Amino acid sequence: MSHIQYTISRSGTYYYNRRVPKHAVDSYGQFIRQALSKDPLEAEAFSKRLSDVLEGAWSATADTPPVNISTIIESFQPRRVALSEIAAEYLALKQIDQAPPRVALSTFISLAGDRDVSEYTRQDAKLFVHHLELKGNKTATIRRRINSLSAIINYAYSELDLDKRNPFTRLFIQNEGSDVFKRETFTNDQLKWGYDKALSSGSTIKLLMPILGETGCRLAEIVGLRREDIDLENDLIHIRPNSARRLKNKNSERVLPLVGYARNAMAQAISQADDEWLFPQYIKAGNCYATHASNAVNKWLKKDFGGLTSHCLRHTFRDRLRAVECPMDMIDQIGGWKSVGGVGTNYGHGYLKLQVSRWLRLVSISLVQCGSIITLVGG
Repeated sequence: MSHIQYTISRSGTYYYNRRVPKHAVDSYGQFIRQALSKDPLEAEAFSKRLSDVLEGAWSATADTPPVNISTIIESFQPRRVALSEIAAEYLALKQIDQAPPRVALSTFISLAGDRDVSEYTRQDAKLFVHHLELKGNKTATIRRRINSLSAIINYAYSELDLDKRNPFTRLFIQNEGSDVFKRETFTNDQLKWGYDKALSSGSTIKLLMPILGETGCRLAEIVGLRREDIDLENDLIHIRPNSARRLKNKNSERVLPLVGYARNAMAQAISQADDEWLFPQYIKAGNCYATHASNAVNKWLKKDFGGLTSHCLRHTFRDRLRAVECPMDMIDQIGGWKSVGGVGTNYGHGYLKLQVSRWLRLVSISLVQCGSIITLVGG
């Protein structure tokens, strides 16, 4: 007889073994004997859960309809789900940029296989980290890949009611942070020269420089714009999700005024767009290929600006707003950054378009001339 209540062990298998109360004998018979598991811990857990179900059914002294014991025990078994399946479910529910988790998932599955999500171990997670280190990935990139997979695993364990330690929790990355470099920024003279060159080049892709530089937007936010998102009559763009590209976070959805070079470049870009998309060459099969646009514009920027990239424009833009002492929550609203200013910054509807426009005009690069430090444009 096993030490686990209401069980016996026969040939390595634990069975639920229990006498039935007299008032329930007609429905269940005198004894219940049902296979539980070969694992003693699992058998103990199943026995307790089955006892709770039966005692609930037997709590009435009469009219005790039988429960299907084999079906109940089967329901105790954890659902076996492949990692790719639960990841697809997670990504369908989350309003996030799907590219990073998909890259992490593809790499991990190529190393550890697409197995039942409960089977992955700490060694699988360490193998993943070691592989990325050997490939020369930056430690920040490795941490982002880990976080993507950890979020999927956490979701899986929660949905499948698995009491396990996430193998991606507190993973160590050798020399983490030591390879961080400070992203450089553009000078105002460089911006002025680059904007003028972009507007006179006839190149649609080069128009990204003044649009990004004067709005502070992420590249994908502009490359994935629909024509309906652009209101040249009122000099506005609506940064919002669509079928081809999502936004990075909930703060990313915003309305921005088009000022100076950004307005001129947008007008030129839209004259070369199709009926639906601002950059139709980067919308294929319903997906926005912002990385291809990034590669194209960065090829020019790196060559003419000493290795600077399109993302440096976003860093530069934030510095320009700081330089005129723009309020931090205004900066976050303009750039679609997640605010770190506390709960209060999320209250209300934020700044009005007129207020945003005032700050954008204040830091706008002049269409006429460029000063060596900050060019102030009235308004």
